[in-house]
Amino acid sequence: MKNDMAGAGAILAAMTVLKDLGCQAQVTGYLMCTDNMPSGSALRLGDIVVMRGGKTVEVINTDAEGRMVMGDALVLATEEPVDAIVDIATLTGAALRTLGTDIAAVLGNDEALMSQVKASAERVDEPVWELPLANRYRPELDSTLADLRNMGGANAGTITAALFLQEFVAGKPWVHIDIAGTAQSWTASKWRNKGTTGFGTRLLIDLALNFKA
Repeated sequence: MKNDMAGAGAILAAMTVLKDLGCQAQVTGYLMCTDNMPSGSALRLGDIVVMRGGKTVEVINTDAEGRMVMGDALVLATEEPVDAIVDIATLTGAALRTLGTDIAAVLGNDEALMSQVKASAERVDEPVWELPLANRYRPELDSTLADLRNMGGANAGTITAALFLQEFVAGKPWVHIDIAGTAQSWTASKWRNKGTTGFGTRLLIDLALNFKA
């Protein structure tokens, strides 16, 4: 679970320094923190969850809990007059299988915002690689009981997870950064220590300092 909270950790770390660094953009950070503990009231397979904003989600995998709380965070962000939304999370093992431990996956619905994220990643040496937000996979999230399911099929897991999140951004410019592979390192490399890396913190700081609406 220490790895699972690395996205929220990166946001918290970035938010603590933006003022001191003279950030001119108005930045709001949302940390959707929750226990992942079994109990009598825990999510169960087959549950239908009503998300913030009213969409319903059928739970077909209880380990895909991160995207559930992130969906609520994205809706919360759209309730403000925002120019852009960027989320970061250790969301899918598929990102690790695809890009390994040195490169994070990025997906989004806005080319200009994606270009800014890529530029920040390059400047701070936190490499990212864009995967397609391929709507041809969207039917994998269809449910006969709810608006969508919380997980797609066996393949393209990073893409279907991003397609799930896209359902909650209300068409706002948005980029998703999947750091499942980069949040921890088994060896020291360059400026990163062995263990948790803080990957994404420097990227988010640079993006905020250089953001252009």
